[in-house]
Amino acid sequence: TQIKGDGEAHPALSPNDEFADYGTWDKGDIVGYEPKTPEMLPYEYARSALKLGLQLDAELGANPFKFGMVGATDSHTGLATANETNFFGKASHLEPDNEKRAEYKILESPVDESLTSYAWEQVAGGLAAVWASENTRKGILDAMRRKEVYATTGPRMTVRLFGGWDFIGDDLETPRPEKLGYARGVPMGGDLSSAPKGKSASFLIWAAKDPDGAHLDRVQVVKGWLDASGKLNEKVYDVAWSGKRKLRKGGKLPAVGNTVDVANASYRNSIGSPMLATAWTDPDFDPGERAFYYVRVIEIPTPKWTAYDAKRIGAKLPKGDSGFHQERAYTSPIWYTP
Repeated sequence: TQIKGDGEAHPALSPNDEFADYGTWDKGDIVGYEPKTPEMLPYEYARSALKLGLQLDAELGANPFKFGMVGATDSHTGLATANETNFFGKASHLEPDNEKRAEYKILESPVDESLTSYAWEQVAGGLAAVWASENTRKGILDAMRRKEVYATTGPRMTVRLFGGWDFIGDDLETPRPEKLGYARGVPMGGDLSSAPKGKSASFLIWAAKDPDGAHLDRVQVVKGWLDASGKLNEKVYDVAWSGKRKLRKGGKLPAVGNTVDVANASYRNSIGSPMLATAWTDPDFDPGERAFYYVRVIEIPTPKWTAYDAKRIGAKLPKGDSGFHQERAYTSPIWYTP
């Protein structure tokens, strides 16, 4: 995830995923000559690549798309401004001293105006989070090599994921649930294989809000799998959420609500939860199918940088810009191989 939105999923590839469109740039190529076509999309998004990796593993005996998830800003200012409240633009000429900066044509198409991308379509960027054993260069690089990392769109959310065969809700009540996670399972970026007879993949999951940020809306598990017929599948499960909402028929969770005051670039943490946790067992687990699982954490709605510009420097909110969005985090997957 970076200033051009995220590369997790695309609504055309995941039509049943209501959160598969975060700041997505999909108009055309980077110079604005060629429009995007549907056949390009499967090769441009992480979830699709993870699914293709399962297929290639079955065919070749190796998975070339076994990667972890990290985020960055893709900004060229040298400034640490991944938060919407402090976005200094992709480059120095788009710093927040110009009330017209949101309307700037950051990529102007020479052939078709519909392929032009504007600065307001950017998001502030992302961060890479690393579960290192020690705060040293070696410790951080070791964590990256084992893919015990996750991405956020800017907030400093804390997210943990462990996979195994016998996690239960009581495990979360222990003083150090991560010790159980390492002892009885594998962390994000790890592998499970050869399910014990009668067991299903289970996961220990918890997430905490950015201490200076918004409450959490929900925690989701994204699963992809290769079935016996050779078809690739995916499903998004809501596994923990704030408030007293209940899953509707078909498994859809009602929206958390929206406290954003766009005109004042503000929001209230009167909805959502500061922390969400669960022990979740895959209800559709098949020990004979290759699969991957990763966690996505969704915040409650918060203002975009364009709303902060409108409030602070008198800029107008561009047409088509709601002025708010729902920021998120994504963990590296855990893979299952029969």
